Amino acid sequence: MARMTGGLQTAGAEAEDWGKLVLRITLGVLVLLHGIAKVMGGPAFVMELLAKHGMPLQAGYLVYVGEVLAPLLVIIGLWTRPAALIIVVNMVVAFALVHMPALLTLSPTGGWALELQGMFLFGALAVSLLGAGRLSVGGIWGRWN
Repeated sequence: MARMTGGLQTAGAEAEDWGKLVLRITLGVLVLLHGIAKVMGGPAFVMELLAKHGMPLQAGYLVYVGEVLAPLLVIIGLWTRPAALIIVVNMVVAFALVHMPALLTLSPTGGWALELQGMFLFGALAVSLLGAGRLSVGGIWGRWN
């Protein structure tokens, strides 16, 4: 927790805020790159998966919320907790629709076959629990940040 000394943050609290910033930017940029690819290529792949699972095709457009809007909010640190939770939901849906066959498998190099997806999921969960920190548009004020 941040300690205040004479109105100034201690070094530990400052390092914590920088750590949150690094986590937010890393998660946000990496997820956003997937979103940009979907903007450029369109949501057809996602819509095909939804149709295959008997879900409404219009829900395919929600990928833009989970992979473009939410990562942008996480990067800048505005409504950070709900945005990170949207990424969590996006990843759970991705696991369910695409990655379930590889859930319990290892890659040829011995790592989890879903390392990247797992890092997105659990990184977003960590951001939703930690919040944005002081180095953000929303700062530490407000329950959504």
